[in-house]
Amino acid sequence: MPLEVVILAAGQGSRMKSDQPKVLHEIAGKPLVEHVIDAALQIEPGHIHIVYGHKGEHVRQKLSTIPAADRLTYSEQAEQLGTGHAVAQALPRLNEVADDASQVLILYGDVPLIAADTLRNFVAASAGKLGILTVTLDNSSGYGRILRNDSHEIIGIVEEKDASPAQKTIKEVNTGIMCCSLDRLNQWLPKLSSNNAQGEYYLTDIVALAVADGVPVGSGEAASAMEVEGVNNRLQLAALERQFQRKEADRLMTEGCTLADPARVDVRGSVRTGRDCFADINVVFEGNVVLGDRVSIGPNCVLRDCTIGADTEILAFSTVESSTVGSRAVIGPYARLRPGCELASDTKIGNFVEVKKSVIGEGSKVNHLSYVGDSEIGKGVNVGAGTITCNYDGVNKFKTVLGDNVFIGSNTALVAPVTVGANATVGAGSVITHDVEADSLAVARGKQKKIDGWKRPAKKKPNT
Repeated sequence: MPLEVVILAAGQGSRMKSDQPKVLHEIAGKPLVEHVIDAALQIEPGHIHIVYGHKGEHVRQKLSTIPAADRLTYSEQAEQLGTGHAVAQALPRLNEVADDASQVLILYGDVPLIAADTLRNFVAASAGKLGILTVTLDNSSGYGRILRNDSHEIIGIVEEKDASPAQKTIKEVNTGIMCCSLDRLNQWLPKLSSNNAQGEYYLTDIVALAVADGVPVGSGEAASAMEVEGVNNRLQLAALERQFQRKEADRLMTEGCTLADPARVDVRGSVRTGRDCFADINVVFEGNVVLGDRVSIGPNCVLRDCTIGADTEILAFSTVESSTVGSRAVIGPYARLRPGCELASDTKIGNFVEVKKSVIGEGSKVNHLSYVGDSEIGKGVNVGAGTITCNYDGVNKFKTVLGDNVFIGSNTALVAPVTVGANATVGAGSVITHDVEADSLAVARGKQKKIDGWKRPAKKKPNT
């Protein structure tokens, strides 16, 4: 049966105390509403309809950059008059792209942890019915209560402010997530009334309309309360962030990665690990990260959009971004690989070394306090401490090429464009401005002078 998804994302979120729309606040480095979109995409809807309102131009602009941007349509809710009113704003779009028999799944842009499997099962169970996703809570305060008859059939939903004392004791609550056919929405939404404590058009009132029309009301239950928790303030945002991260940590450990402390690893993207990997405390994974077997990551490291080969060590306080590292390499501590680096196997990037857009060959080492940018370094090269590739003239970037088995002495400046041939040696403290031939020694530094009888300046005495 064809499926359409509506995501309600119009709320201001005044309790966030923020200048940006609530649904653009982030969990795991991604806007709340994008998490909902990702879950919806996994159940393969025809379209995803975003109902926006407060600062909607910011919502549209942000979502225009996500991979699924071409799957989205938009409807504006200029006045926030309740959930029923919000869904009604999407009806014209829905009627343009879907037929009456299409199922419509209604989700919320501030409920980011809803699972695709839960939605898939719920949609299947809602065929030919008005489906309501519920959850049972120990503390149901603040939620709409599910009303059932003696046959355990759903006959209505009562909101907290309209509930009687007896109804407020009910533990089964409405998550707000619903599913029914488009033709039923077209029939029921115009009949909603705002005659209630909030003066709003409640989407939940369609339950009574369904009962009156003899349409079966079915329910599904969320696998966990976490899936259907919404975000209304920064405390809830932080709580869901931790729940998300714990779930990701559990997944990593299940797949064979040891975490020194599961509460102190953050995943802000996709991470795939090999066997027997290890991540110490405060490691942050961003974007798409792939770890080979037995990769070890020290504390306080950031790995972003990178692939790390088997048996490689990333030592403490290092950053690897948009780069590829081969097997048995050692990176850090306090090293930074900027975008565009390709390191072969058995390489070493040591403490306080920065590398940018460079290829470094097998067995080569840049051990201490150096900058290597826009470079091509061969096999078995040793770059001494304090070496800098001077790759930028203020306007253009230039390339440095070091052949196999080159030795660069400490405190050397390689002024690009420059090539140092295979097996050449550059003496410490040199400023190399011309190509160095293979198998040669290059020394380019001022001549040391000796001045006899030189006296160090004395500090002048203050006037008395």
